[in-house]
Amino acid sequence: MRPTSVYEQIADDLRTKIADGTLQPGAQLPTESELREQYGVSSRSTVRQGLMVLVNEGLIVPKRPKGYFVRRWQPMVYRPQSEFGKRPPEVDIFTHLINSDGSGRSAKQEIEVAIVQPPSAVQERLRTDEADSVALRRRTRFLDDKPYNLNDSYAPLDLVQGSEWMSPADVARGTNLVLAELGHELVQALDEIYIRMPRPEEVRRLDLGPGTPVAEHIVTTFDPDGTPVQVTVNVVPGDRHVIVYERRKPDGAEPQPRIPWGAP
Repeated sequence: MRPTSVYEQIADDLRTKIADGTLQPGAQLPTESELREQYGVSSRSTVRQGLMVLVNEGLIVPKRPKGYFVRRWQPMVYRPQSEFGKRPPEVDIFTHLINSDGSGRSAKQEIEVAIVQPPSAVQERLRTDEADSVALRRRTRFLDDKPYNLNDSYAPLDLVQGSEWMSPADVARGTNLVLAELGHELVQALDEIYIRMPRPEEVRRLDLGPGTPVAEHIVTTFDPDGTPVQVTVNVVPGDRHVIVYERRKPDGAEPQPRIPWGAP
């Protein structure tokens, strides 16, 4: 069904031009006055309603006083399965991951460390008591000075207190290796991915515009004894990422039975 109201017709036409490439990423839209003339409407509020539909959909961004621009999508490849990948020794793990994506963008991160009462989701995954405090290592990561990823790790306080894990500086070899040196090598991970709208704090930390969903990736990692050692909550903006998984069938593996759609 085609849009019936005038502002919906304006939004639909501009949306089509964005989708077919008539309006390229980064292109400036016509001014409100030009759009009024183009669509034959006298009311500025009608044009603004149409534009706000596209703002809320994440297709355009307002940049006052210049006007509205088509959102530019330059995704970062996010690879959840890289947790246990081989990496060069004694290098900054974060910078290595950025450099290896071939984008040529500059990377940095801000790190805070704190002792906190964990959210209930973290408490359940770490199997801690309600009264137990945990250590929090909070990272906000930037590409070309624009925040693109939140990476907040939680670990039992009695395990990491006094170690480099609690340092608010970069740990070049990675905090997973620090945990291994503390006697808790991470050998198994449980990954959960949720797609949702951002919370207010995430909007602030990631400088998100209206209509931008996020992917939340919760990783619970275990040592060889099956003890949960760390919970990491990654939050990535939907307009800045593509999530990539690589899979390979193990040698000699039997084919799995087909599960029909709708099966529990």
